[in-house]
Amino acid sequence: MSAFKSDFLRTMGERGFIHQTSDDAALDQLFATETVSAYIGFDATARSLHAGSLIQIMMLYWLQQTGHRPIALMGGGTSMIGDPSFKDEARKLLTPQDIEDNLAGIRRNFTPYLKFGSGPNDAVMINNADWLMDINYVNFLRDVGRHFSVNRMLAFDSVKLRLDREQSLSFLEFNYMILQAYDFVELYKRLGCRLQMGGSDQWGNIVNGIDLGHRMEGAQLYALTTPLLTTSSGAKMGKSASGAVWLDAEMLSPYEFWQYWRNTEDADVGRFLKLYTTLPLAEVARLERLGGSEINEAKKILATEITAMLHGREAAEEAARTAEALFERGQSTESLPTVTIDKGQDDKWQFGRSNAAIAVASGLVPSNSEARRKMAEGALRINDRVVTDPNEIVLWTDLYENTGAFKVQLGKKKVILVRPV
Repeated sequence: MSAFKSDFLRTMGERGFIHQTSDDAALDQLFATETVSAYIGFDATARSLHAGSLIQIMMLYWLQQTGHRPIALMGGGTSMIGDPSFKDEARKLLTPQDIEDNLAGIRRNFTPYLKFGSGPNDAVMINNADWLMDINYVNFLRDVGRHFSVNRMLAFDSVKLRLDREQSLSFLEFNYMILQAYDFVELYKRLGCRLQMGGSDQWGNIVNGIDLGHRMEGAQLYALTTPLLTTSSGAKMGKSASGAVWLDAEMLSPYEFWQYWRNTEDADVGRFLKLYTTLPLAEVARLERLGGSEINEAKKILATEITAMLHGREAAEEAARTAEALFERGQSTESLPTVTIDKGQDDKWQFGRSNAAIAVASGLVPSNSEARRKMAEGALRINDRVVTDPNEIVLWTDLYENTGAFKVQLGKKKVILVRPV
């Protein structure tokens, strides 16, 4: 469909969010005439969501901004199984306490983006454990399971690809799509939810929910999926060389988060400005046209706008100033992200720690072997000095200028202060 009448779908289309819908015309008419409740599900696989989830959070943001009601579904129940979609192997099973701890962290990720409350378009957060954990299995098979065709489930790409590679798919995982479909029906019954949104890998699961809603409740439900995003070079969104790009400031500092977006590839700047910022499209178009070294200014705007939405304008501008001072003016600064390293109480660490140990403590490399590899490449600096010997001891007194810490740098733009305590 070339032109949408409703504000929400027009925004989604213009900014590049739409990969597929179950019925363009009917969904557009629904949004143009009613206040629509729509949901996205988030399983509790970690204590925070990462940047790969930002496209989904931004969909909920725009849903609310255009007058509709976002539902953030916490997967307290489905996390007991884990979504097998397009995974090569089963996820590690989480304990109920793991899930509860993770949910507590994930809930905080949404507060910068959504207004929660009891108004007609205030966001709702709900946990599918509320209905899934008390299911009677035999009754569930009779009432819900009878509506599913195993032949059809086996034909979905998320299952078929796994089986074609002769990788085991457990009966536990096979149930996930049934539970997700049931979630859609429950949210329709409880909150009048008519639309489920998600990444394109969720299409089969969402369509199952549409079909189940029709069979069980006679309801007309809808699907909207986003493209599965990678960078222009094929890297997965939300991952960096040093690990996941977490949304929680305690797991990844605002400065590191800003740097991740500042390092965006040239070809991705316009696309990411549309998806991850609220800048007007005319301004995005102007920034897209910048070439040569000017594209770096667009990247700074991208990084600052995304960071400001999550961590606040002050933190975003401080990150930008820190980067400018460090990389453009060559100044040191204490506003760099800082981690601590325990001096220890025994004689082993009496004088200091090795280059490799300090590099690993910084979090810029995950292991001693990776530290050695980066040193061999000449990519690691400690206190502005290229280090090549992983076993060389850096004394506790050899701190960087007035920071009270070691300055550890990987490549040109990843810098951490490691403070001994």
